[in-house]
Amino acid sequence: MYGLIIGIFVVGYLAIAFEHPIKINKTASALITGVLCWTVYVLFTHENPEAVVEELSHHLGAVSEILFFLLGAMTIVELVDAHHGFKVITDRITTKNSRILLWVLSFITFFLSAVLDNLTTSIVMVSLLRKLITDQEQRKFYAGMVIIAANAGGAWSPIGDVTTTMLWIGGQISALAIIKELIVPSLVCILVPLLVLSFRMKGDIHGEALEVEDNAHERSKLMFFVGVGGLIFVPIFKTVTHLPPYMGMLFSLGVVWVVSELINSDKDEEERHPYTPAHALSRIDTSSVLFFLGILIAIGSLEATHLLTDLATWMSETIGNLDIIVIAIGIASAIIDNVPLVAATMGMYDMNTFPTDSKLWEFLAYCAGTGGSILIIGSAAGVAVMGMEKIDFMWYIKRISLLALIGYIAGALTYLGIYSITH
Repeated sequence: MYGLIIGIFVVGYLAIAFEHPIKINKTASALITGVLCWTVYVLFTHENPEAVVEELSHHLGAVSEILFFLLGAMTIVELVDAHHGFKVITDRITTKNSRILLWVLSFITFFLSAVLDNLTTSIVMVSLLRKLITDQEQRKFYAGMVIIAANAGGAWSPIGDVTTTMLWIGGQISALAIIKELIVPSLVCILVPLLVLSFRMKGDIHGEALEVEDNAHERSKLMFFVGVGGLIFVPIFKTVTHLPPYMGMLFSLGVVWVVSELINSDKDEEERHPYTPAHALSRIDTSSVLFFLGILIAIGSLEATHLLTDLATWMSETIGNLDIIVIAIGIASAIIDNVPLVAATMGMYDMNTFPTDSKLWEFLAYCAGTGGSILIIGSAAGVAVMGMEKIDFMWYIKRISLLALIGYIAGALTYLGIYSITH
């Protein structure tokens, strides 16, 4: 039974990793893998089928918290975007100096992705780049830096990256601790590539002059501040009430929904439709949500059969050093999706041994969040930018990958150095 479950999971994992060559969406592979793993478990186990179903329900409860959280966050972001709320930030970037623009864009991306998420932020910033820079080759370097900054910015925030969110909802990390411990390593992760790229950038950029809206639309401003405020409110809500994070996210979605309805009440039905939550829900990436469902259910089967515990024991005995294991997981996330990697690690290590805010979980949040920048296919942000700017895989390896790797290692060493001093 165990060999069959491992075999199904490995084949499913390979199908996810090579979704582009085999032309099968990773969501379909993840859903099939998750269901087949549990099917083998229930058919071949010596346990009572009711006990297996109870275990599945337990895992599904934890998975559902993540899914509802993501659905709420995605809908809020889509509502803000529908009202052109992000123009509040993008309309204020007017510099033509290539180096200044590189730093400004990188830091805006870094902090914006901590509040939104790295995928949405990268899309917003690349859309801005298209208006600022007409030279495609020049724009690619900025787009590469957007990927690094978006992933680094998402790593230190409980709502900035899916993997950090998973660890937060799972109780492995707390909001204030992860911000305090990872913001400096994450900053180092973008500062090193920024310094190197700054020496390559000379002169002014070639592009159109952006028109700054002196009379920025009040509705756009209102939706931006209500939406971003709602997202920032979620960790505060959890700290005060001790309710799960998805409850705070659903509350924030309700508030943003009401505001959206009120400010568009003067429009007729047809005019109002693009600004409605119903339209926003139709625009969210439901495929990604179902992918998380499939892969997390599959990981749950490995956890229920104690295969992940056995793997953790084997890695500890073979490699020994947990820091090296976590760094390797981060580098692996450049090739393999970081969601299943983090989900597997959460199942491998017991929270009785590694309680909330342990070094393992904090370091994992950093490595899994930033390691994906090493290859353009290693993160959702990278894949999105790759599609929008038609960046070639080998171009990224030759010009950006080494910068991302140096930044990743520098940030990891910074975290380990700070930890050794403060503990």
